[in-house]
Amino acid sequence: MSSKTMLYIAKRLLLAILTVWVVITVTFFVMRAVPGGPFLGEKAISPEAQAALEAKYGLDKPLFEQYTTYLKDIVTRFDFGPSIKQRGRMVIDVILDGMKTSAKLGLIAAFSALVVGVVLGSVAALRRNKLIDRVIMVLTTAFVSMPSFIMGSILLLVFAVALAIVPANGETAQGLILPVVTLALYPTAYITRLTRSSMLDVLGQDYIRTAKAKGVSGAKIIFGHALKNSLIPVITYFGPMLAYIVTGSLVVEQIFAVPGIGRAFVNSITNRDYPLIMGTTIVLAALIVVMNLVGDILYKVVDPRITLE
Repeated sequence: MSSKTMLYIAKRLLLAILTVWVVITVTFFVMRAVPGGPFLGEKAISPEAQAALEAKYGLDKPLFEQYTTYLKDIVTRFDFGPSIKQRGRMVIDVILDGMKTSAKLGLIAAFSALVVGVVLGSVAALRRNKLIDRVIMVLTTAFVSMPSFIMGSILLLVFAVALAIVPANGETAQGLILPVVTLALYPTAYITRLTRSSMLDVLGQDYIRTAKAKGVSGAKIIFGHALKNSLIPVITYFGPMLAYIVTGSLVVEQIFAVPGIGRAFVNSITNRDYPLIMGTTIVLAALIVVMNLVGDILYKVVDPRITLE
């Protein structure tokens, strides 16, 4: 790895750290600026009891002292503090429990979308203006245009309620089928269209025509030249897509009752569980930043001609 590449990675790491710090800072002060407090939902709580709870969770200290303590705990121990509503549980434990399911959903959906999208996009490009190309384009346009919560609701009504093929909740392995399909449909459609347009552009390049003129086999042209070069924009999209699938599963996990980080995040907002809201926000934002960084570095792996500056 060249020194220029190492310098680029170092710069991006510093930028990623700065971005996460900004997210932590903004999230912390916005949460403190929200009217009310996490204990307002407690039944018939006395001022003395509320003061005792605020002291227990350090909410009675000056705001800047709370911020510096919170930032120090995150940096030194990766500690987001205890959950206010889930008594006896630390926020990091709640997040890790949720990520076990959300990460599994996200990885399966992302790699399924990648494989299916590249295959369909390649087929559509190689059969341009044929019937199969038009069918693929119509379906992908429909899936791109339809929000995930509508698609999830339709799949739930058809396959879980009407046909009773799969369970309606995502607490079992079989019950995760519909959430995975729901999460994978949009990126599959997007990758299909991206691969198709990219491959059509590559197939029109001079070096492809030269390879054909030299008698290079069609399979070698497609798999050795066209497909590899057409995957660069797909790689560009895949890194952030993986993060967005995990972070964008909030609604899907609610629809299918999947015990993931999205469901925990929504419940934390409903319950005004400030430490859990902040912890999940920071972790999801950091995931997006990291995956964007990984996607940028993968450009160089896929195409060594790309210079990183």
